Amino acid sequence: MLKQNILNSILFLKCPQCRQGQFLKANPYLFSKMNSVKERCPKCQLKYSIEPSFYTGSMYVSYGVGIAFAVAAYMILLILGLANSPMRIFIVIVITLVAFFPYIGAVSKSIWAHLFFKYDAVRAQKVKNDSRT
Repeated sequence: MLKQNILNSILFLKCPQCRQGQFLKANPYLFSKMNSVKERCPKCQLKYSIEPSFYTGSMYVSYGVGIAFAVAAYMILLILGLANSPMRIFIVIVITLVAFFPYIGAVSKSIWAHLFFKYDAVRAQKVKNDSRT
């Protein structure tokens, strides 16, 4: 099994404490439950929400992640030599942001949670060795 580091935990939407349990209730692209965070980690039982509206702050993170996706789309256009029209650049960036909107929201919540919850190696090892979960 691949060792879970913080980047893998954020990108694959895992628990910030044990880095094994699922963070979201469902896939970010399932629009009926889009970016709904679970109450607790199914592995280590960490309560994901410190207070009501805890994930409101992830909107600020979402802005930065969206900018990163837009810059990445622009850089790909530059590398491919297709950045010769401002309208083409605009359309490609908008399509990229619309296509990745659910994932951007999910990864922003994951980043926000990782800022506030600390990784616990001892608990992660216990969860990993526990056959009941």
